Amino acid sequence: AENNWQVCNLTTPAQYFHILRRQAFAPQRRPLVLMQPKSLLRLAQAASHIKDLSQTTFQPVIDDPHGAEKRTLVRRLVFCTGKVYYDLLAKGIPDQVAVVRVEELYPWPHERIAQVVDSYPEIEEVAWVQEEPKNQGAWSFVAPRLRVSTGNALIIRFYGRAERASPAEGYPSEHAEE
Repeated sequence: AENNWQVCNLTTPAQYFHILRRQAFAPQRRPLVLMQPKSLLRLAQAASHIKDLSQTTFQPVIDDPHGAEKRTLVRRLVFCTGKVYYDLLAKGIPDQVAVVRVEELYPWPHERIAQVVDSYPEIEEVAWVQEEPKNQGAWSFVAPRLRVSTGNALIIRFYGRAERASPAEGYPSEHAEE
């Protein structure tokens, strides 16, 4: 039997609103798993405008907001999910990098990711970035699916913390540095 779960890691209140609305109006409901850290509740960059609630719908993948301006400059296409997107923004994104948010992890939005990859003609590398260690977080699920969505010609890299048994470093200062 087909697994009808939905798993999402949302980055804005509008996305949360739209996924709940989609769930409520679905003719056949399926289990919905949402992951959102409390830190996004007060983060100003994560706020949504009224028009985001009234004039848009749920987006399983959100392209870089500046992607249209720099399509031919981008050499590295970075995919991420959840709050790490805002961590990347805080560090600054160079023109050669576009950051794409994967809001719905399951079912994997293969077609939409393939469209985003195809819209950047000069990319040389695709990356997955996550805050969690490599053996935790979404990477083990995402890696084979990202390969299928991007094709065999592009390099796919993982950027994140090394594998470990615990999600935290053990020392708050070293955890913050990582």
